[in-house]
Amino acid sequence: MEKSVSPTTRPARFIDIHVIQSVPVANLNRDDTNSVKTVQYGNAQRTRVSSQSWKRATREKFQEEIGERALRTRRIGERVTRELEERGWPSSLAERAGAHVAAGSSIKFELAKTKDKNATVTVSNKVYTNALVYVPETAVRDLADIAEEHREQLESAKDIKKPSDKSVLQQAAIDGVLKARNGVINLFGRMLAEVDDAGVDGAVQVAHALTTHETDVEFDYFSAVDDVSQDWDDATGSGHMGHGQYSAGTFYRFATVDLRELAGNIGDDAASVRELTGAFLGAFIRSLPGAKKNSTAPHTIPGLVHLAVRSDRPLSFAAAFEKPVASSRGEGFEIPSVARLAAYAVQANRMLGRKRLLAAGWAGIGHDGLDELGQRCDGIDELVETALRSALGGETIEATA
Repeated sequence: MEKSVSPTTRPARFIDIHVIQSVPVANLNRDDTNSVKTVQYGNAQRTRVSSQSWKRATREKFQEEIGERALRTRRIGERVTRELEERGWPSSLAERAGAHVAAGSSIKFELAKTKDKNATVTVSNKVYTNALVYVPETAVRDLADIAEEHREQLESAKDIKKPSDKSVLQQAAIDGVLKARNGVINLFGRMLAEVDDAGVDGAVQVAHALTTHETDVEFDYFSAVDDVSQDWDDATGSGHMGHGQYSAGTFYRFATVDLRELAGNIGDDAASVRELTGAFLGAFIRSLPGAKKNSTAPHTIPGLVHLAVRSDRPLSFAAAFEKPVASSRGEGFEIPSVARLAAYAVQANRMLGRKRLLAAGWAGIGHDGLDELGQRCDGIDELVETALRSALGGETIEATA
């Protein structure tokens, strides 16, 4: 058995994830007008899913896998208020305490506004931080504990009524909680410039997904029947009319995990690096954004997943599809997309140097003879586990020829 070696001293630095996935009629990621997101690439329109959209879907599945959650919100004070109410605090005191918690950090804040007789007025003790707070979900309990410790001060404190009001709570204690991390934050990172030393460089990078081929956006006209009018047969026409946008296609998806960055974030704990990396790889492969899922149910799985362990730098294969893939002989786009990816992998690895590719493997449905992508695995779980062994110790998977 191989001796355990620190993730920061092993030659493996990155695990790249390449996915080819066909998605039927869907609108996985809409813009501000509810339109399908697109991009011009290789002088051809492609359907696009933003990295933020697919990263959120991945993060939600990742949190389920590791049993930890992170909370991103401007309403941290209200969450503390609810926690205190559940502990039996009177609502008025809990609201004041939550406001003092939110106002007591290094982050500037504003008060919620409402309309009263056509005039806009602020709402006392309803505080929104100017920046999104991103903390472990357990931070709500820790902030409520601070309020518990200073209950007497809060009982005699004034309400927070304007942005210049000061909290009676200690800033250092609140900021200390806001700087807390868990596995989610250590992996995905955190941007919180207002609190010193709260920023965390993310250990994962996720690309925008785009179709390997040119796509068109389809407009779907629909109408809804008024059931009463239909039953009584006393009126014609629909109860509602509208239209939506959809597209379909075969996507190339790419992400990478920086093992050294992750090890630095969590303190060089080899077991945690393995757990978090494995959970992310599985979550990214299996995740799917949920927009319009009730009307499209586009729940496909990848046709091909390729993992590569590299010592030098991540390597996306998106350039393989700069020339749009064409379909012939009724084969669709997945088969030629997989062939294009495999051919490009050989050339790109040859150009960068094969010795920098430490291991590679793949799993897929209906694809054979992909020796260029390394060792074939029976499924996602086997592929992920074998890649982890190669990168972090144990068995290896054969690198690309």
